[in-house]
Amino acid sequence: MPFAPPADNCLIIAGRIAGACETRQSPAGVPISRFLLEHHSGQMEAGVSREARCRIPVVACGEALTGIAGPLVTGARLRVSGFVSRANYREGEYRLVLHAARIDMLDHESSED
Repeated sequence: MPFAPPADNCLIIAGRIAGACETRQSPAGVPISRFLLEHHSGQMEAGVSREARCRIPVVACGEALTGIAGPLVTGARLRVSGFVSRANYREGEYRLVLHAARIDMLDHESSED
């Protein structure tokens, strides 16, 4: 199966950190941070207002992104953009993870999340 263009797999979501960020090193020495992002918003679907809630695990790789993610505390507000992929490649496993390409801290006055 050929790869899809990068634009066909792009997610931007805002929310709050729902748990402590964990940082480790890959066997190749690349720093990797993981945290859980909790999103809550009002959305329109088929002309009807509905509540949207989800929690999505986020993986941030490399010095720049782990430098941002590492010091994050529970409740911090941020916007993450990146791509989604399976959490692991075991047969039948389809949990999704957001692989961060960018992490932006949101100020306390913003109403987006």
